[in-house]
Amino acid sequence: MAAIEIENLKKSFRIYADRGQSLKEKLLSAERRRYQKRTVLDGISLTVEPGEAIGLVGKNGCGKSTLLKLMSRILYPDSGSVRLNGRVSSLIELGAGFHPDMTGRENIFTNASIFGLTHQEIEARLDEIIAFSEMQDFIDTPVRTYSSGMYMRLAFSVAIHVGADILLIDEILAVGDAAFQAKCFERLMEIKASGTTIVIVSHSMAQLERICDRTIWIENGKIRMEGAPNEVHPKYLEDMGKRRQLSPSAAAKQEAAEPAESPAKWKDICLLNEQGEKIDKFRTGDTVILQLTYEADPAQAEEALVGLALYRADKALCYGTNTQRERMQPLRLQKRGVIQCKFAPMNLVAGTYWFDVGLRRMDMFAYDYAAQAVRFTVYDPIDETGVTRLDHTWEIR
Repeated sequence: MAAIEIENLKKSFRIYADRGQSLKEKLLSAERRRYQKRTVLDGISLTVEPGEAIGLVGKNGCGKSTLLKLMSRILYPDSGSVRLNGRVSSLIELGAGFHPDMTGRENIFTNASIFGLTHQEIEARLDEIIAFSEMQDFIDTPVRTYSSGMYMRLAFSVAIHVGADILLIDEILAVGDAAFQAKCFERLMEIKASGTTIVIVSHSMAQLERICDRTIWIENGKIRMEGAPNEVHPKYLEDMGKRRQLSPSAAAKQEAAEPAESPAKWKDICLLNEQGEKIDKFRTGDTVILQLTYEADPAQAEEALVGLALYRADKALCYGTNTQRERMQPLRLQKRGVIQCKFAPMNLVAGTYWFDVGLRRMDMFAYDYAAQAVRFTVYDPIDETGVTRLDHTWEIR
């Protein structure tokens, strides 16, 4: 049985130009009753399996949050059906059930009860909720005295401790400081590993690639593309980059327009050993150089960044980074250039892997993206499991 089944889902809203606020205004002015009907979702169908994590991407207003609200039954569809099998926890509007004059502790009981927990269940999880939120010093003070970050921490902690079968998340992963964000990601990965189904809306491709098995790109109320994150994200980012360069009228005709020739492209991508020889297999612990050769038109190409993503044969993301994240200077593109990224040592355990490599403008517009640019095999006589070998020594007494 699927965790989520959505079939031919449609949802529209009425947009009033000047809606009357009182009964008198509504009765006396026909103009105030005029509205436009805006279709936000137009025939969405998808199935999410138990334990699967999917990400929803798309430009603002495409219907991502509306779809989540329909799943959580905050809204109801005009037609079509939404079936969810199991308890649902929604992180759509954090703290929607919080009262500003109540303490954090009191709000935990109120908010958790909205998710369907009994008083006894909340009591049993109270200490864990408070500890995860790191709000021990403020838990008995009114919520109105909290900063927005403190407020979101507590609400996030409540939502992830309700023991849900399905977790719906809408753009709330930037909670607290960097250390707390890392803890939230770890917790989400634990929740996923336990078999919870997760649906996430986010504009952060890195977040989705870390968590999701599948990405669904929504455009104009329809599913434009779905598949593995490393297949969907490059095309989505490229489309968004092109739209930013167009006027509103030209953007509306984007799909009919011929794609412009990119001013910068990859020419050759390969792996080298320490002797500069091309390789497609090596032993765990060897030094490996990823060499990227590009060609560009310096007159048209702006400063750029280089990104890479390392995937295992089962499409699991092992590592990802780019030159901007590592605070390197933007790349000034020449007519032809060579970029090398050296891994010394490359401590991957035995298996088959590949690199995706992107060349992007600083605003993330994609000049070129090479999916599965170079595939390689790692071998090792030691039968290790996981992704990477950690340097270690044994001492037995």
